[in-house]
Amino acid sequence: MPSLSDLFKEFPFEYQSGDLSRGEISGIFSDSRKVVPGALFVAVAGENTDGHLFIQNAIEQGASAVVGEKPKAANLPVPYVQVKNSRQSLAYLAAAFYGYPARKMTMIGVTGTDGKTTTCNLLFQILISAGIKAGMISTVSAVIGDERLDTGFHVTTPDALEVQLILAKMAENGLTHVILETTSHGWAQYRVDACEFDIGLITNITHEHLDYHGSFENYRQAKARLFAGLVNTLPKQQDNKRLGILNFDDSSYEFLKAVTEVDQVSYGSHPSSDFRAEDIEYSPSGISFEVIQHGEVHQIVSSLAGAFNVSNCLAAYTAAVEGLGINPEIASKGISNLAGVPGRMERIDLGQKFTAIVDFAHTPNALISALQTARQITSGRVITVFGSAGLRDREKRRLMAEAAVGLADVVIFTAEDPRTESWDSILEEMSGGATSKGGVENRSFFRIPDRGEAVRQAVKMASPGDLVIACGKGHEQSMCFGEIEYPWDDRLAMRSALSELLGLPALPMPYLPTRNSI
Repeated sequence: MPSLSDLFKEFPFEYQSGDLSRGEISGIFSDSRKVVPGALFVAVAGENTDGHLFIQNAIEQGASAVVGEKPKAANLPVPYVQVKNSRQSLAYLAAAFYGYPARKMTMIGVTGTDGKTTTCNLLFQILISAGIKAGMISTVSAVIGDERLDTGFHVTTPDALEVQLILAKMAENGLTHVILETTSHGWAQYRVDACEFDIGLITNITHEHLDYHGSFENYRQAKARLFAGLVNTLPKQQDNKRLGILNFDDSSYEFLKAVTEVDQVSYGSHPSSDFRAEDIEYSPSGISFEVIQHGEVHQIVSSLAGAFNVSNCLAAYTAAVEGLGINPEIASKGISNLAGVPGRMERIDLGQKFTAIVDFAHTPNALISALQTARQITSGRVITVFGSAGLRDREKRRLMAEAAVGLADVVIFTAEDPRTESWDSILEEMSGGATSKGGVENRSFFRIPDRGEAVRQAVKMASPGDLVIACGKGHEQSMCFGEIEYPWDDRLAMRSALSELLGLPALPMPYLPTRNSI
């Protein structure tokens, strides 16, 4: 175990301290309740509470040293290190504690508003097809060798301590490459600092999380930290190539091009893209297209559906071929090997005569893409079920409702993580957006607060050849009402509704508090 002074040997920021000669540090914690004897407690000022208020509790739990932003309190019985930013310091101290695991592997960071998880999974399949020992951390799961850890309970990027612990486990298992899905919250809260990324990849940047970031510019700047930081990654033993992979078709291109100080490569459908998609074909079974790169042409075939997945496939292909030097044919094979991603345009088939899909689309852009794809793969009506989260970006409630009534034949607004907000008020805002675009309540759109009942009614409305798509939850395994997370899975709800419709052995519909309003 490292000593306190070991943790600060390569610390990149200024700090003030007294005696750093304490013995071995047994662990690092930012939650005083989890502190064990001999641990370092890092006091972080959070959104709801301030860790500095719990320094004494941490010492009583056995903390042998403390890091914080505020001046040292009088008569503190253990060493105290004052830093400028506790949260950012936590990431670097955690990396030091675990022996800087990111330095031992090629680190690939993927960020964007939509398509991150799918792109990560595509790239992971390519690396596996190439015989590379790769790991992945996404919003669906973390893959460490043969071990898969579920992360489906409203988890985005794990906190800095967990990220470094997972990276350490990956390095111990002999993995050489890591694909890490990074969110704007993760970057804004320094959870993935000290990950020493070699390759940064953007999917797109569209309207999302403005409630947290305050403006689109702040949101974009948070994601840009991945690309701005590539220049600071030092050479690694495995001869790491530092590269920014940018989406030429996205509005973020010029901005990210300016902040990326290392080599860059672009992908897209624009003729000026370095890796370009042409001759795109869509079918119910997936997509196919040609990649034009440096004068060469390669064919891509994927079981994923929709134009947005052309972009995701092309992004993963570009990262593999240009960033990692993988043979184009192997990259193509890896893409074709991915049958699907949990909760991403995932089909639920119990033998019904219409198509049923569950998708994670929870932003205006993602919902538009999902419904456009639904149109491409069905000749019948499109019936969609979705809501909008409470205590989150309110503007997107109207934007999503407006888009839905224009793209779907039937829209059902329902509860979706209302938290402490009134779900009736949220649905009222969405209904207002639908009405403003010509939607007629109880004809083209409906309000059904209970999500289980909403899915049930959607499948009852469906005729042969139609398509029912439930959006917003995807892979997630819970839904928040008040401050309680209730077990919930849209895929289970869809199966339950279909089994009832088809007279199959009943699968229980998960319970939500809104059931009492039926």
